[in-house]
Amino acid sequence: MSPRLIDVFREDGMTLEQIRTLALTDDHELQERLWFDAAQAWQRNPAQLRDAITNSEIDVSDSNLVAFVTLDAYEAAGGHIRRDLFSDEQNAGYVTDAELLHRLVAEKLVSVAQTLRNEGWSWVETRVRRDFSEIARFGRLPSASREYTKKEKTELRALKKASEQAAAELNAYYDAEDEAEDDARRDTLETAADAASQALHDFAERLEIWSDDQKARAGAFVTLDHDGKAVIERGLVKPEDRASMNREGVTGADELPAPPEKPLHGKDLSRRLTAHRTAALQIELARNPVAALAVLMHRLIQVVFDDRYVCACDQHAADVRATCSLKRLLQAADDMEASAAWKEISAEREKWAALLPKRFSDVLPWLMAQSEGVLSNLFAFCVAATVNGVSESDGAHPVNALINLLNVDMAQYWTPTRTSYLNHVSKARIVDVVAQALSPEAAAALEKLKKDAAAETAERLLTETRWLPEVLVSRETPVVWDDYEDEEEEDA
Repeated sequence: MSPRLIDVFREDGMTLEQIRTLALTDDHELQERLWFDAAQAWQRNPAQLRDAITNSEIDVSDSNLVAFVTLDAYEAAGGHIRRDLFSDEQNAGYVTDAELLHRLVAEKLVSVAQTLRNEGWSWVETRVRRDFSEIARFGRLPSASREYTKKEKTELRALKKASEQAAAELNAYYDAEDEAEDDARRDTLETAADAASQALHDFAERLEIWSDDQKARAGAFVTLDHDGKAVIERGLVKPEDRASMNREGVTGADELPAPPEKPLHGKDLSRRLTAHRTAALQIELARNPVAALAVLMHRLIQVVFDDRYVCACDQHAADVRATCSLKRLLQAADDMEASAAWKEISAEREKWAALLPKRFSDVLPWLMAQSEGVLSNLFAFCVAATVNGVSESDGAHPVNALINLLNVDMAQYWTPTRTSYLNHVSKARIVDVVAQALSPEAAAALEKLKKDAAAETAERLLTETRWLPEVLVSRETPVVWDDYEDEEEEDA
């Protein structure tokens, strides 16, 4: 340590943790600059000092990359570990050469991948972190299990016995209500139970087999888990290969889920259309105080009676955190201000804004003095303003439950114009829309026109048709899982 900082510490000018952190570096100039040039007191906190010293270095104790490569391999390749005087040399410190560490990780992953290619898989991908959304796009071929050898049967019995015993000891600890909490013992028992369960899982993986035909058309992923262990997933089918494998009769391909269909409306257009759907629902709800009360009560009942509806898993149209969604509608649809629903919403809002007191401290006394009619109508408008049905998907949505109950006619609030729809879809879609709304003959004339001319003509043809895109016609609502007793019976 810098003699100047030793003096500060000797005079109780810094804590033991602060001087230990500064000891991560033996650069006296850096030590003194971090301490004496700190503009704010918080910059001398141990965590801030540690970040300033290690900067882009990698914490050994919290890196799955280090665990995968091992410190011995990193140091053998010429890598340096920054350690302080108080660290356990085997489990603490900072990797100073991140580039070298990543190169060693890549080399080791390539080695694992080559082993998999030698098994016969057509492709192998490696990642340092598992991307669940990426993996979810792949299909999976089912594996078979080969017969056990006599030795493996004995091993399996021993693994099962060890797993059952570890689970029993852990459960006994949890059930012992009269015993004092022992964190160290609990951690030991949980670690043992997890290890025994993992051993059974690893044993089952060793017995998995795939046919040569499956391997020739599928592949494998290698990823690293949090502890630095290589996790291998075999039998994966790329999205673009699913259809051809089904046609060619590859074993197990008939069990693959169908590739996801391209949505009819993209994210931007879905947001635009569902914003108009929301505006229409809001003004209909604002006109109906009884329905507004029911909507809010429906949400609150599940919260208040949580013991009765403990298994209800539902989405809600109204955001009871009192988040006003009006601005979001304007952001989602740049043509919102011209819509009939928005004009009525704006008029209602201006009317109430003019009646309400200017100071919020006067609002509650004002409310208490109003008639039941005024309160109910203001209540309906406020609840309606929390409804948020804007979505990037044109699929099922909880606002449809309200639209069904209020019998909202979207054709009163939305018409297909160039601005609202036709400029945002392809020419082929425009032709298809006219064919749906009018006739194939009317649509045929548009096929010879350019996109802009086709959109302009279609706008004129569709004016009186009351045609609506699927997202505004569909009244599908998400599935609600709340029948606890039926689930128990199914599990049994």
